[in-house]
Amino acid sequence: MSWHPDVTNLSAGGYRFALLEQGTGDPVILLHGITTYSFIWRRVLPCLPDNYRVIVHDLLGCGFTDKPLDVSYSLAEHAERLAVLLKEMGLEKVHLVGHDVGGGIAQIFAVRYPEKVIDLCLVNSVGYNYWPVQPISTMRTPILRHFAMATLDAGALGLIIKRGLYHKKRFDSELLDLFRRPFQTSLGRKAFLHFARCLDSRDLTGIDEDLQRLKKPVLVIRGEADSYLNEDISLRFKRDIPGCLLLRIENAGHFIQEDEPEQIAAALESFWVGGTVAGALS
Repeated sequence: MSWHPDVTNLSAGGYRFALLEQGTGDPVILLHGITTYSFIWRRVLPCLPDNYRVIVHDLLGCGFTDKPLDVSYSLAEHAERLAVLLKEMGLEKVHLVGHDVGGGIAQIFAVRYPEKVIDLCLVNSVGYNYWPVQPISTMRTPILRHFAMATLDAGALGLIIKRGLYHKKRFDSELLDLFRRPFQTSLGRKAFLHFARCLDSRDLTGIDEDLQRLKKPVLVIRGEADSYLNEDISLRFKRDIPGCLLLRIENAGHFIQEDEPEQIAAALESFWVGGTVAGALS
């Protein structure tokens, strides 16, 4: 499946954001992680119902959005930019879904702006102090960072992607090209490294108690074959967040949207409609 969306450019907070919308109805925001951009939702989008206004955008520094190098790409700052983006779009409340560090951004946003969140879904999300993880942490060590970037060719990147997939057959030249696009320019590579340097687990450890007081429906989706993020994150979410649902998908890795898009879409729709998900631990 190709990713050639009719991207809209929206100015918010002085920066140009690339975004894509589909459907009408209650708004949904899908957030991506650090190693990807909006394309990671490409297989999920066609499976979602048309009666939701689904919005995917590239975070600052990622994909086709602006890439300033003189501002912070911390999760906390990304959460504040999301608030500005929603205001610019006239959205008062949204269904919020975050993958990888996008899940960290979603957590911060939900505890800071609970009035703007209908419900929250965390998909193979970072959390607490169990991250950053390899290979991202490698990028934060100067000598290793330069080595890693020098060797981040098609072969090396391909190994990273494959490790994040359960269904290895889903890896092909098209998927590799989508991952590689941001690294094709000097600015893209610099923005990625800047994002990695800005990651700080204190952004999430600082909201531990806030999560325990969160009074919103929360669904956590865990791909059991996620080789990058420890299952302890999802289990702790389940323990700490009141009423949290946990759906464990056995045949999915970190890039769960590529592995099992239909299951992700079905779980989201069920959660949005009735607050329950078949097979989820309550």
